[in-house]
Amino acid sequence: MIEPSTIAGRYRLEERIGEGGMAVVYSGTDTLLRRRVAIKVLREQYASDQEFVRRFYQEAESVGRLSHPNVVNTHDVGHEDGIYYIVMEFVDGCSLADIINTEGPLPEPVAIDYAAQVCQGLAYAHRQGLLHRDIKPANILVGKDDVVKLSDFGIARAFSEQTMATTRPGLVMGSVYYLSPEQAQSRELTPASDLYSVGIVLYQMLLGELPYTADSPVAVAIKHIGDPVPVIPPERGVSPALAAIVNKLLQKEAGHRFPSASDLASALREARERPNVAAFATSDDAPATLRSPLPPRRSPLPDRRNIDVPRRNAVSRSSAATIPLFIVLAVVAAIAGFAIFGEFGGSVGGRVTLADFRNMSVAQAQATIVADGLQVRFLQSPSNHVPADRVIRQNPPPGSLVQKNSLVELIVSNGLPLVGLPDVRGFLAGDAQRSLTEQGFHVRIDRRFDAAAKESVIAQQPAPGSKARAHSLVVLIVSNGPKPIDVPNLVGLDLSAAQQLVARLGLSLDVIQQSPIPGVAAGTIASQDLVPGQSIAQRATLHVVVSTGAGNVGPPVVVPNLVGIGADAARTQLAGLGLLVTLSYSVDPSASGTVLAQQPAASSSTSPGSSIALTVAVPGEVPDTEGMTVEQARKTLEDAGYHIGSIRYTTTEGADGNVVHTEPLVGTTLSPGADVTLVVNGKS
Repeated sequence: MIEPSTIAGRYRLEERIGEGGMAVVYSGTDTLLRRRVAIKVLREQYASDQEFVRRFYQEAESVGRLSHPNVVNTHDVGHEDGIYYIVMEFVDGCSLADIINTEGPLPEPVAIDYAAQVCQGLAYAHRQGLLHRDIKPANILVGKDDVVKLSDFGIARAFSEQTMATTRPGLVMGSVYYLSPEQAQSRELTPASDLYSVGIVLYQMLLGELPYTADSPVAVAIKHIGDPVPVIPPERGVSPALAAIVNKLLQKEAGHRFPSASDLASALREARERPNVAAFATSDDAPATLRSPLPPRRSPLPDRRNIDVPRRNAVSRSSAATIPLFIVLAVVAAIAGFAIFGEFGGSVGGRVTLADFRNMSVAQAQATIVADGLQVRFLQSPSNHVPADRVIRQNPPPGSLVQKNSLVELIVSNGLPLVGLPDVRGFLAGDAQRSLTEQGFHVRIDRRFDAAAKESVIAQQPAPGSKARAHSLVVLIVSNGPKPIDVPNLVGLDLSAAQQLVARLGLSLDVIQQSPIPGVAAGTIASQDLVPGQSIAQRATLHVVVSTGAGNVGPPVVVPNLVGIGADAARTQLAGLGLLVTLSYSVDPSASGTVLAQQPAASSSTSPGSSIALTVAVPGEVPDTEGMTVEQARKTLEDAGYHIGSIRYTTTEGADGNVVHTEPLVGTTLSPGADVTLVVNGKS
């Protein structure tokens, strides 16, 4: 974690309040102007990627020219020591998404008020030539004073720069549940595209649910394009005026929606004043038109009605004369058909009425076609809805009358469409999995030991850039860090041989004490701190005691009573008596850091240089080492019964050379003797 820290000597980061695919947002303080701010920081793994940095600055450029009460304003942008940041207005409140998730459907006056304020912010952005392109509840902030502000212009574009793309993990352009049909089809966008998204948000505010949902993002996008325009049922309690507005906003054709956000805001105000008047007739067959908000009044001229009556009567007589003619023609045609064919449908005079083969299996369709004396040609096509090996459509269509031996084309599903796989190698496992899942893939994570950083993706199957079926399985190979090493038995080896063995294994050796030890030759290792066979991480350090020979051993030493005193004090006392120490640990938070037992017992006699085994109480959870130097952290971890398994370096967090955090995190329950990874700011 990088908080608390200061950026540019001015902006103090305090609490993480949100995060997205590219960046993390913190609350903070501008120490120069003494005001609260929100600080968006580009994620560490993206800071070295120029494409991500470009998009990050694109957001700052987009919103930097916006200044409006309903838009989150930008105060500053910059980078320092590899940290890219945007300083924004702090909104003391929560997102509309949080409100809907907590409260469900909102009261109609509240929904109208929030939507109208969104329209005011959008109208201003559109006047500046800027489309938002990612309107959704998570990007709409509601302050404690009920002032609504639009945020996250991260994928905003000028009208002349329209694109719809998915680039790298975390950069999906717009949330699929709120995409306009033209955005889902990568067509040119207009202000009406943002208004479609407002319509989805308004629908969700009123009903507490989304109009289009499915099992995958691709299926949702297809519903935006092809499903009927949702209509709010009267029994849901939404006023006719507001239901008509929502229906108009969700039209498939951009030209059938409101022409501008200002027009939409006016319609919302009208709906608030006259809720029972549905002022809009909407249809995707013709542009939406204004209805007269009130029923037509009677004409003040009494003769107007009399003038219109003859005309209406003439039309009625003409219609009445036409209807029987159509009936007669229809009956004649039916009788003629029966006389010619003898029956309706089936095989007639060498001709066959085609069955409906749609959704039949290939085997069923082929058997039916052969039985009818027809020929068949199968064509393959992907489908999001029709299972593999079933017919999607046919040519000629069902019910057609064809000659026997005619050719029938059946378009058969070969399964879900093929989708290009993005390259997620080098990304953290969680980010890669989230990105692939959002694109409709299923993900399985396999882990193996590797020199790459722990939790980073080192390979993927299928390979990046290859094609895979939507909803198919993608396997991510994730690094578990370097392979642990079994602790060697160094006792009895001379020091130089032990150093060579440890170096070959990728470990370090530290001589912590040299003492005269009876029966152990000079220069020979008498004891070690880690038990042989225990697993430790590469580059870990083994601590040993080396004998200086028998020497003048001296008289026996009386072992003091060490139970109940601190472990450091016990070690110091034993070292003063010329005795060695070996430690084991027992979880007892109430007596943390004190000696629980010793062997040999107190008051017994032992030779100088002998080892005293102490059992020390520890809390059983990872201690807080944030802000410490590596050596301070090592001492803190060892006092808690843990070892440094590995050290990983980062260049974006904390003071230089100090610990940023541990893995597992502080407070995590962990058995004594386990390894802990230090994440340290700086370079290895």
